[in-house]
Amino acid sequence: MSRWAVILAGGVGSRFWPLSTPKRPKQLLPLITDTPLLADTVARLAELVPAERTLVVTNASLAAAVRELLPALLAENVIAEPRAAGTAPALAWAAAAVARRGRADDVILNVHADWAIGDSVEFRATLARAAVVAEHEQSLVTVGIVPTRPDPGFGYIEPGEAIGGADAEGARRVARFAEKPSRDVAAKMVADGFLWNSGIFVWRADVFLAEVRAHTPEVASALALAESGDLAAFFASVKSISVDEGVLERSSRVLVLPGDFGWDDVGTWAALHRVRARDGAGNATYGDVHSVFSTNNVVHAEAGSVVLYGVDDLVVVTRDGMTLVTTKDRAAELKLLLDALPARVRDRS
Repeated sequence: MSRWAVILAGGVGSRFWPLSTPKRPKQLLPLITDTPLLADTVARLAELVPAERTLVVTNASLAAAVRELLPALLAENVIAEPRAAGTAPALAWAAAAVARRGRADDVILNVHADWAIGDSVEFRATLARAAVVAEHEQSLVTVGIVPTRPDPGFGYIEPGEAIGGADAEGARRVARFAEKPSRDVAAKMVADGFLWNSGIFVWRADVFLAEVRAHTPEVASALALAESGDLAAFFASVKSISVDEGVLERSSRVLVLPGDFGWDDVGTWAALHRVRARDGAGNATYGDVHSVFSTNNVVHAEAGSVVLYGVDDLVVVTRDGMTLVTTKDRAAELKLLLDALPARVRDRS
């Protein structure tokens, strides 16, 4: 089979303020390693999919910056959405583009640009297995992550009956998707064998487009525009909807394949404590940081030096002319903070 990769790289990542801005969102920042998240994602996929078959879907305002970051990609492989319309339209456009430029039955590996992956080798092996399942079962395959904790910040998938056959690779039918639960419900789900909903999807282009036509009227009426390559008209015509709500929760052709490769959705500053290297006192730092009698802090010093003394469980972020200090527990509440700030502080580019 021919494989393509589609990387979703839109959004502004407001929960990584003040470092992340509309002109420089989190996918373009070095939040986990010294390389921007998007560049890490492309490099991680390179052994599975060549650059000429790697597509990046991003905001129109970021297209130039993405092309500059990824010079190995063809300019046309950076798809600039005229407006944000959710993941269902974005992935439908990408599938139509693959069908136009390759073959309708080519397999697409769909991922996001802002994840942490602890084991890249196993990540690629899992995607390769998912591609085999998608090809042979003509199904929509989602990779469900084996949970390491009962996290109420993630969606969950309940695996159903097993799929037989030599090419099933351990896949099961999806019994149901569950939205972000309470912590107690999440703990029960983990105990009952639920998987995290990672947002990793693998399918043939034609199979996915057929399911969109059958189940997603918010997008289906505009598919002819996607198939003809009219980007502006397509995004002007579709209604905003996620692929989970618009396709996967409505389709009977969805399978889940377990994955265990150190996946984490890097959604807040506090999440970096799980995925960055830490010093002997548990501090996860970037830049010129010095800590004394301080434990389990997250510090990102893009500008200047940061000195910690006798403090624990803080998040400290510095950039030129701006410093944020909060706790790890409250790092997920940055939207409340931004709403309370004056525009001259909040909207600095």
